[in-house]
Amino acid sequence: MSRLGELLLRDQIISPEQLQRAQEESRKSGDRLGNALIKTGAIPEEDLTQFLSKQYGVPAVNLAEFDIDPEVIALVPKDVAIRHRVVPVNRAGSSLIVAIADPSNILAIDDLKFVTGYNIEAVVASDVGISDAIERYYNRREELDLNKVMNEIQDSVEVGSVSEEINLTDLERAAEDAPVVKLCNHLLLSAIQKGASDIHVEPYEKSYRVRFRVDGVLHEEMSPPVKLKAALSSRLKIMAHLDIAERRLPQDGRIKLKVGEDKEMDFRVSVLPTLFGEKIVLRLLDKSTLQLDMTRLGFEPDQLADFKSAVESPYGMVLVTGPTGSGKTTTLYSALSELNTLTDNICTAEDPVEYNLPGINQVQMHEDIGLNFAAALRSFLRQDPDIIMIGEIRDFETAEIAIKAALTGHLVLSTLHTNDAPSTITRLLNMGVEPFLVTASVQLVQAQRLVRKICVACRQPTETPTDELKSLGASDEEIATATCQRGVGCQVCGGSGYKGRVALYEVMPFKDALKELVLQGAAAVEIKAEAIRLGMRTLRRSGVRKICEGVTSVEEIARITAAD
Repeated sequence: MSRLGELLLRDQIISPEQLQRAQEESRKSGDRLGNALIKTGAIPEEDLTQFLSKQYGVPAVNLAEFDIDPEVIALVPKDVAIRHRVVPVNRAGSSLIVAIADPSNILAIDDLKFVTGYNIEAVVASDVGISDAIERYYNRREELDLNKVMNEIQDSVEVGSVSEEINLTDLERAAEDAPVVKLCNHLLLSAIQKGASDIHVEPYEKSYRVRFRVDGVLHEEMSPPVKLKAALSSRLKIMAHLDIAERRLPQDGRIKLKVGEDKEMDFRVSVLPTLFGEKIVLRLLDKSTLQLDMTRLGFEPDQLADFKSAVESPYGMVLVTGPTGSGKTTTLYSALSELNTLTDNICTAEDPVEYNLPGINQVQMHEDIGLNFAAALRSFLRQDPDIIMIGEIRDFETAEIAIKAALTGHLVLSTLHTNDAPSTITRLLNMGVEPFLVTASVQLVQAQRLVRKICVACRQPTETPTDELKSLGASDEEIATATCQRGVGCQVCGGSGYKGRVALYEVMPFKDALKELVLQGAAAVEIKAEAIRLGMRTLRRSGVRKICEGVTSVEEIARITAAD
């Protein structure tokens, strides 16, 4: 879109400074200019699509609302769709309607006309919408007929009863059996297609259950036959390069799965021996969905300003807290992505390393050989670091070294497991860290949670739930200006009314008044009250804002956050 910047400048939709910033981002990331303009906040995605529609006199479409016929998709080869950023939408007689991100791309339209033999009618869609549609229609493997697979399994797989000892050779043979392989592949691909973050394979005495965690909530996916327990768990362990003969001890491994021509998925595998067999949990790690743009994580403007100010400090400690699966890693990776320059040496100690970040020295922890967070930190300090990221502060030794690093000219980012931001300070003191060291080193503490977003494809305005909002602590002004919405359920969200997640943040800059309280031995409750007085917005208050903006629902905030 070489002319896009000029057209937007001409219509005074963006400023020259915004264009320059987007061009720099485009050069740095390799993104198209349109994507860079959206990423840098110069123009919202919907506004850009509408602008292109008006500029070129072609209709704009939202591809998420379409269910495109596979026969229409087959008219345009996958490599052509990816190369020209197009998706065929429909055909009418000798014409093929094609969604394209850049309607001025005559070469693409001529190429499509030559490849398909149809007259091409262009409609404009957002670049993100086209990427999602290519993923949805082209990278989707043919769905297996699960009943057919189950029938094959009933006929062919014989592993032995639950109670008897299974021969290792029989186990290997059963794991490589075609129906078991098909079922396993179906399981992994189905999880990718449904946007699951985890797969739970759970054996019980008289049943066998597979559940997917989608947008933070577990849903039952299937119930394979109980006699399949040993074969399916062995197949997953073989794929993860684990010992299938060891069924008494926990094991951890990794599966790499190629999806399409240019996408690789990682599955982190954890095997836990239970009373009735091995429970296996697979965590899906998809680098293409990793959101490293801090402006799109869910921060309120004032919270983002405080957080950026802290991570751009030349030294000190920034702590991110929350339970497992609350998005702490994503927040820290987005901060590191902003800080990742040629002039800084960045080292991270992680357990495990979830995503590879170019230009950053990432170290995987190995407790069994003595490589823990404390050992890695000591080594980092001999590596001339500027910025250090520690996966988690779990003990006094790690906390002590991290604080010393923060006091000697290094920026230290880390996570802790606490319920809110103020109690993080108490947690450090309980570990044995001296109060004066905490006040001297900590710059900012941030707590976060993830809540489900109302599906944009089926959301509808709804009456403001005044009583519920008041019970959550909303002010009269917030209730008066609220634009609440609800999801009615559609094909896009699987009928749940929710699609995707957004973070709630509780950002607590460690100001002088709070430091004084810590030195005086104040309790977490007093620290929290003073932080709120100084302007901190709690997780519950951040959630109320998201309800009033129509992003999420009262039920979600009540489920995820605690009363202040």
